[in-house]
Amino acid sequence: MYSVLPGDSVREHWVENNPELRKLMASLNDEEIRSIKRGGQDHKKVYAAYQSALQENERPTVILAKTIKGDGMGKKGEGKNTVHQKKNMSAEERISCARQFDIPITDEQAEQAMFYKPSQDSEEMQYLIKQRQQLGGYLPCRSVECPNLKAPDLKLFRKLLSGSAGRAVSTTTGFVGILKTLLKDKNIGRYIVPIVPDEARTFGMESLFREFGIYAPEGQHYEPVDAKTLTPYRERENGQILQEGICEIGAIASFLAAGTAYANHGLPMIPFYIFYSIFGFQRVGDMIWACGDMLCKGFLLGGTSGRTTLNG
Repeated sequence: MYSVLPGDSVREHWVENNPELRKLMASLNDEEIRSIKRGGQDHKKVYAAYQSALQENERPTVILAKTIKGDGMGKKGEGKNTVHQKKNMSAEERISCARQFDIPITDEQAEQAMFYKPSQDSEEMQYLIKQRQQLGGYLPCRSVECPNLKAPDLKLFRKLLSGSAGRAVSTTTGFVGILKTLLKDKNIGRYIVPIVPDEARTFGMESLFREFGIYAPEGQHYEPVDAKTLTPYRERENGQILQEGICEIGAIASFLAAGTAYANHGLPMIPFYIFYSIFGFQRVGDMIWACGDMLCKGFLLGGTSGRTTLNG
């Protein structure tokens, strides 16, 4: 196993190293030569190749690792495409495997496929224990140190709760009114995270652009096509609305990050993920399931009703 740098010829590299290879072969007997592992399956050679590659800082490095399919699975498995369908190893193959990888068990134990575990004070187990301790222990745990938020006074929503004076108002419009009230609240406003995977105008949220802004880490560097309207796009470095375009998986990832910030960062964020009809939910179903697994906190809202983008 060796590394090849751009501009080097693999053939020239091989010829150049052949004298050393011939010298090496001349110093080994047949049994020692048979025991030489292919580079891609020899941990010492893999380590040496990467260590060598790390020394090169001027140009990229390519590592060619030669391996064999089914390594260690005996004559009926090694180097055969049929190894993909191989479900069991014979007693003879198990013994051969144990000897090849220097597993310290007897032939009888290998024949019975007995599980091998190094002793607790062995170098391997001590290493594993040390690494596990650095990762925080054996069992996953969640240590939450997050401040409690004061719920806004219900009187702030009096206008919304008093009805629409006979006018027909959609639930989406009602939600935008609630969201605007929450965003203005002195206690929890800065923790609200509106997330739209598509176009906020679809849900009547354009009135939020001017006051709260669309988040853009570098600010706005263009004149939007709606610049002359009352509610143009307004991107700001400190914008609060995440409008992520047609990238639903990215939007739900933002929801997951915000909804678990209470545990990961001690921040009681309150994300609102406003998706587009039922198919907007279906497209990220697996990620929503992941949100549930990770105890994500937030709100999922269908911005339009029905199974299509037509009137629901």
